[in-house]
Amino acid sequence: MKVRSRSPSFGIVPAKTTQEMTSTPTTANESLQAAVGQARAALDAHVREIVGWHFDPDTGCPFWLQWAQRQSWDPRQEIQGLDDLVRFDHFQDDWLRGGPVRRWVPKAYADRPIYVFETGGTTGVPKSRINIEDFRIDYEEFSKTLPEQHFPHGANWLMLGPSGPRRLRLAVEHLAQHRGGISFCVDLDPRWVIQLIKRGWMEHLAAYQEHIIDQAITILEAGHDIRCMFTTPKLLEALALRLQDKGTSLRKAGISGIFSGGTEFTPQWNRFAHEELLDGAFMAPTYGNTLMGLAASAPSGPHNGYTIAYYAPQPRAVLEVVDPDNPDRPVAYGQTGRVMLTTLTREFFVPRFLERDEGEREPPTAGYPWDGVSGVRPFSRFAKNTTVGVY
Repeated sequence: MKVRSRSPSFGIVPAKTTQEMTSTPTTANESLQAAVGQARAALDAHVREIVGWHFDPDTGCPFWLQWAQRQSWDPRQEIQGLDDLVRFDHFQDDWLRGGPVRRWVPKAYADRPIYVFETGGTTGVPKSRINIEDFRIDYEEFSKTLPEQHFPHGANWLMLGPSGPRRLRLAVEHLAQHRGGISFCVDLDPRWVIQLIKRGWMEHLAAYQEHIIDQAITILEAGHDIRCMFTTPKLLEALALRLQDKGTSLRKAGISGIFSGGTEFTPQWNRFAHEELLDGAFMAPTYGNTLMGLAASAPSGPHNGYTIAYYAPQPRAVLEVVDPDNPDRPVAYGQTGRVMLTTLTREFFVPRFLERDEGEREPPTAGYPWDGVSGVRPFSRFAKNTTVGVY
């Protein structure tokens, strides 16, 4: 979702080895602090590169070039790192609602085939985002986090999630192909799910869910040797319970690895899934959207109360947990705040976008030496106006 191949790490700092990180507590802490410093230096350099690209008259997109003409300062000169992005106001939802969509296409990519993906539309008119290679790059990077024993290369996939104008279908399909497999996709319209909920047509909602799960069961029983899948927590639960009614389970149906994500991914549900639904299949929780890509999760389980901490794919995206009343200020570790996203790719620059989510700020880890967020859920001040459908 660059005039460069898709193989480099894009500045992502590799995790330290177990030996490096566990020799002594002091050594482990020093190693982590060194990794944090390296990651931050890589991020600041990436910020300079991306800002330089988007505000260069030869490569930048019309939206940001026109924006710059109205300013009294030059971002290419004054933005030297992440902290300097405070010079930008918070990115506005409405800038992505409506067209012309080509104002977001960088001049350097004007002759490239363009995709347009939309957000779910749970908060009004869907936001539109152009894509060229970002969705492929994002999922290739995410692929590196998947354990081979549970997501074997060459395995086929089931895509049981939102289709239509969202990028998930193409992205999961690319993930399967990138790993040498084939993706089977169930057609699912989450906007219709939202309409059914808003209208109180719960019998229709139940029937539509049955229809979706029927399709998934048909594919799993058709002998396609599917071992991996993407789905949302609600659909995963519905599928697992249907399989149990049939006297089988996800693992017995051949599923060894599940990549999932959604706002219902609470610690309580995570524990329920491990104890009642998965039957030994591995689950990789994620937090993502059309604007960001995918934030992978650190290991969760009984050792941390099944808490899921997500870490953005730096330096291509940055997640910060900020004070809702003063979003220029991050909250302390462990404290609750609103999620703020910055997207930094050559295709798309989104500085300081206040998401419709909240969560707790998490400290860096050995595998992800930058801040994370846990307990992601709809922002409490907006939650009553947000309809959560299949997620």
